[in-house]
Amino acid sequence: MLARALEAQGIATTSISFVREHTEKVKPPRALFVPFPFGHALGRPDDPALQHRVLRAALDLLGASSGPVLADVPDDAEAGDQPGAPVQASAIPPASARPGDPEPEIAWMREHHEEWRAKHGGRTAMGLSGIVPERFEEMVRVLQAFAGGGDLDMAGRPAGVPRAAFIRWCADDLKALYLEGGMAMRPAAGGDELTRWFWAETAVGQLLRRVRDRLDASSDPVDKAAAFGIAR
Repeated sequence: MLARALEAQGIATTSISFVREHTEKVKPPRALFVPFPFGHALGRPDDPALQHRVLRAALDLLGASSGPVLADVPDDAEAGDQPGAPVQASAIPPASARPGDPEPEIAWMREHHEEWRAKHGGRTAMGLSGIVPERFEEMVRVLQAFAGGGDLDMAGRPAGVPRAAFIRWCADDLKALYLEGGMAMRPAAGGDELTRWFWAETAVGQLLRRVRDRLDASSDPVDKAAAFGIAR
């Protein structure tokens, strides 16, 4: 809709699509389909050559005077061994041996995450919850209480943010901590490998499964939507 509004004002637009079937129905003016996992619109992390090829292919579509145009990513910008969609937590069985206490695990992961930030100019996907990483141990205690049937209350929760949204943001910050820290620990690992590690072998992964289960048991559709987002 936004692309059509811009085009009506004479501004050419281009976009990147993860789901071909949706794009074929919506018919944006110009779109490039990429076979990468959600969240990786330009391809693998730390592969600028691939990312530039994908970006150039998307921008080249601006040369089309009329649409809709739906192009495929160039053959030399392949997805490699990465799947075309993220694996779901429900498809990953927990490992038989995994840590039970998330607090020391959090402290350990924060060290690796600092390595990630140092290497990437301080960039991070964390920050949605508004809670600083130094308080993540407190965050997991609050989530543990919620998963066990208690209420959710934490100092620093942004004013006016519904409970379900705050829980989702906390989960996203924790996943960013682990996946970015995981890339510092295992530079050669792909997104699928790190996702499976997180949901199968970490204490926080198991905690978020329990948080998901409590939200999903609610009759509130907002809670159910948050549950889906947490454990995707």
